[in-house]
Amino acid sequence: MPSSAGFTRRQVMTTSAALAVAALSVPSAAQAAGRSADPAAKASALDVVARMQPGWNLGNSFEAIGADETAWGNPRVTRAFLRGLKAQGFRSIRIPVTWGQHEGAAPTYTLDPVFLARLKQVVDWALADGFHVLINMHGDAWQWVLDMPTRHDAVLAQYKATWQQIAAAFRDEPRRLLFESINEPFFNGSSGDAQNATLINELNTTFHSVVRATGGGNADRLLVMPTLGDTPEQTQIDGLVATFTALDDPHLVASVHYYSFWPFSVNLAGYTTFNAATQQDLTDTFDRVHKAFVANGIPVVVGEYGLLGWDSGPGTVEEGELLKYFEYLGSYARYRGLTTMLWDNGGRFNRLTRQWNDPSLYAQIRSSWTGRSGTASTDQLFVPRGKTPTDATLTLNLNGTRLKKIDVGTGHLVRGLDYTLSGSTLTIAAATLGRLTASQKHGTNAVLSLRFTHGTPWAVNVITYDEPVLTSATGTTNSLVIPTAFNGDKLATMEAVYADGTAAGPQSWTTYQQFNVAFTPDYAAGTITLPTAFFDGVTDGSAVTLTFHFWSGTVVTYTLTRSGTAVTGTSA
Repeated sequence: MPSSAGFTRRQVMTTSAALAVAALSVPSAAQAAGRSADPAAKASALDVVARMQPGWNLGNSFEAIGADETAWGNPRVTRAFLRGLKAQGFRSIRIPVTWGQHEGAAPTYTLDPVFLARLKQVVDWALADGFHVLINMHGDAWQWVLDMPTRHDAVLAQYKATWQQIAAAFRDEPRRLLFESINEPFFNGSSGDAQNATLINELNTTFHSVVRATGGGNADRLLVMPTLGDTPEQTQIDGLVATFTALDDPHLVASVHYYSFWPFSVNLAGYTTFNAATQQDLTDTFDRVHKAFVANGIPVVVGEYGLLGWDSGPGTVEEGELLKYFEYLGSYARYRGLTTMLWDNGGRFNRLTRQWNDPSLYAQIRSSWTGRSGTASTDQLFVPRGKTPTDATLTLNLNGTRLKKIDVGTGHLVRGLDYTLSGSTLTIAAATLGRLTASQKHGTNAVLSLRFTHGTPWAVNVITYDEPVLTSATGTTNSLVIPTAFNGDKLATMEAVYADGTAAGPQSWTTYQQFNVAFTPDYAAGTITLPTAFFDGVTDGSAVTLTFHFWSGTVVTYTLTRSGTAVTGTSA
């Protein structure tokens, strides 16, 4: 809990401030009329949650730790921004909120009325513009709720007081406003799985009883409850099913999060592509969730989805592999009746320009809301510089579509001359590749746009390259910067092994190290950097062989020698 000095900066709660919080719960005539006219007022929980698809997260704003919603670098939320988001096709917004830093001392834990009024302003804007809105308890999960095993009564008292105030303040909002008990709950110092299960059940059931007791619109408001950690594993799912069975309330929603198969999500252990194992993880997960909840009439919100590698740096997951993942996730979630809410901490939809930082990602996500799109085995065709090209083949993932044509620039390729199609095998003629790479400049020389009968087009970059060249270098265990001429190629992954073949580096269980954690390419600067995180896992006095795997198929080896804090890198 923040210090009392911190509350002085944010206005210590007084009797008049507490009355201001209470005043927020008094419905206006417009609110009362709006609730009675709300199309969600009489709908079943399944129907309401279905209408929330697709959803989006206002991440790193109201859950930010600091003075206000701008503390983590995002701008203040405006109504113009929300309307811009609505124009992108989203129907619901999840607003993560951290409450503890805006509360007074025990025993009342009075919420700052200024903060509460600002949050309510944004919620009301969103509701007025037709969104469904979900507000939760977010950063509190890792700030103070996690101490429940060792401070049980104190944590539960603060949790109750917080939700009593939230529920009272928003009691008369339309039913399109949902409450979520807590985000990704976990516990420090517990005795193990059994106690964890007991504690998450206690949080969810306490949340339920506190909110329902405030009456008004909260009597049948949809309440969202997570599994332990929002994890979609069977044991955690079973625990939430038991909670729902005991509560016997038709107005409940289950929550899980999904950030893909972990090695693919962060580019580790050689999982550089959206392969069969990665796809199977997704289908198994969504099947489990559907079977436990949706098939039994309980709606599910995938309250966050994305890729963990987004936060480690650009290029962690290759663009085409990323697009295939999101295309499949959207379509399979739709098949399984799950409502998905994209995690966006400010890096996806720019909150100032109201433009997507990756328009191709948005196009693929949006297309997946209503149907399938055709993709291919790759979005990169590498043509060696200075050599006569050969025919290049791609395997199309048609996904129920048919290839109509292939555009390039302002023209198109001629079937039978520039390319052939046999089943799902697309072959680009050698002469066509030669023409497209005539400039012989390193990097992308042309972009083929594969257009299918429906869905978003699939872009294929035609790339001229030479074998990358790594130069010998010296550095320290804080950082070794390897000068690298990428020559149009891109790095896929890096292996690190000792002389005996065992893994070197922080991930000792695999020779393939984590992209943008153990190594980071910088194509503009012409470097590959190995940071402290890598050398923390390298034995002093050892020699390590690095094997760099590039997307062209080129493999380059490099040798490291560590002596104390000094590191020498030698090119093969």
